[in-house]
Amino acid sequence: MRENVKEMRATLREKMIAVCDEKIAKKGPDVGLSFYAFFANKNDNPELLMEAAEWWIREHELDHFEKATKIRKLVQQPETTTDV
Repeated sequence: MRENVKEMRATLREKMIAVCDEKIAKKGPDVGLSFYAFFANKNDNPELLMEAAEWWIREHELDHFEKATKIRKLVQQPETTTDV
C-alpha cells in the first residue's frame, strides 16, 4: 500500500459497505467481488467509478477479485473516509 492514502468520500464508503453486506448475506463470507460490483452496468457516475478504482488499484493494490469481507474491513478503517 502507498503511504499517502487518499481519503474516500463517505457516500462511496457507505455504498461499498452496503454492497459487501448484501453479497455476504446472499452468498456467504467467501464471496468475491471487484470494484465494478458497486456500480450499475451503465457508467452513470464516472467520477465515483474512478475514485473506487483509484482506491482499489492504486491505494490498496488489490487483485481484480477480493473477498467482500476483506473489502468491508478496509473500507471501515477510519483513515480512509471523508465527508466530501
